[in-house]
Amino acid sequence: MSSHRPFGLPASAAAAAVLLAVAGCSRADTKASVPVPGPPAAEAAFCRALAKELPGTVAGLARTGTEPESELTAAWGDAAIVLRCGVPRPEKMNDPQAHAVEANGVNWLYEPREGDGPRFTTTYRKAYVELSLDERYAHDVGPLVDLAAPVKKAVPPSL
Repeated sequence: MSSHRPFGLPASAAAAAVLLAVAGCSRADTKASVPVPGPPAAEAAFCRALAKELPGTVAGLARTGTEPESELTAAWGDAAIVLRCGVPRPEKMNDPQAHAVEANGVNWLYEPREGDGPRFTTTYRKAYVELSLDERYAHDVGPLVDLAAPVKKAVPPSL
């Protein structure tokens, strides 16, 4: 008599082993490694206010932790969506040919990235908020829409 169960375990033990293996591979508490910006104090204050407004889900993905932990960073999904607040002004903003998008009253500089999804950085705000998306969200403005209200509430316009 042959058995198709792993290691000849009873069916219930085999099922438990498979569930444990799957759970171990998809830990919800996995933290994304995210460089923490070092903005001036006034910008950091806007970023701390933004941290309090950020949603628990973006584009249907649950918020996860960042490493190191910081009020200046946030991530959703398995680092599919990463936010950093208080980043320096991107050099690309000096390019008159740069592309931008608007989502619910927030303007974002669009920067494609080789081998990855796009990066967006707010424009005309008192602190720059950067949003990096992996390739799954290369053509999805959902994350920008989900984050527009918190950005508008916490980071005032600079104009």
